[in-house]
Amino acid sequence: MTLAKQLLDNNQKWVEDKLNEDKDFFNKLANGQKPPVLWIGCADSRVPANQITGTEPGEIFVHRNIANMVVHTDMNMLSVLDYAVNILKVKHVIVCGHYGCGGVLAAMDDNQYGLVDNWIRHIKDVYRLHKTELDGIEDQKSRADRFVELNVIEQVYDLTTTSIIRNSWAKDDAPKVHGWVYDIKNGLIKDLDVSTAF
Repeated sequence: MTLAKQLLDNNQKWVEDKLNEDKDFFNKLANGQKPPVLWIGCADSRVPANQITGTEPGEIFVHRNIANMVVHTDMNMLSVLDYAVNILKVKHVIVCGHYGCGGVLAAMDDNQYGLVDNWIRHIKDVYRLHKTELDGIEDQKSRADRFVELNVIEQVYDLTTTSIIRNSWAKDDAPKVHGWVYDIKNGLIKDLDVSTAF
C-alpha cells in the first residue's frame, strides 16, 4: 500500500469514527467556525496544536511556520492574525515554540541550509539580543532550550507591537497573548508567564 493510499484510508476511518461519536459532527463543522484561540506555532510535524491541547477541529485557528516566528513583513502571518482578531474575534493568541526546534538549532550555528537561511536570519537576531545570557550557558542543550524560550518571548513581544493587536487593544481588552513552549519528550506545555493584554 502506498503512503497516499494509507492516508486516504486513514481519512475514511477517521470520518467513520467521528460519525459514530456524533452523526452531526461534519454538519456542525460546515456551519462555520468561531474558535476562541489563534495558535502561532512551529511547522514541526511533531507539534500538532489540536492534539497536544486536547481540542477538536474548529476550536483553534492555526498558523505555523519555521520556529513560530512573528515577522512584521510576513503577509501570510499578518493576514492570518488580522482575520483571527478582526473577523473571528479570537480571545487568545498563543505563540507556542518547542524544545529541540530545528530552526532555533540552525540559528545557533554558521552553516548554510539554503533558502531557509533568510528566514533563520530573524531567529539569529533573537540570539544577538540575548547573546550575553545565551553565551553564558555552557551546556549546549540547556543553551538551546533557553534560546527556544527567549525566541517565544520575543515573538510575543513582536506580536504585541503589530498594528493589528494594538488597534484591537485600543477598542477592547482582547485578545490576550500568551507564550508557551511544548516539550516533545514528555508532551507537556510550559507557560512562560509572558501572557499579556492591554
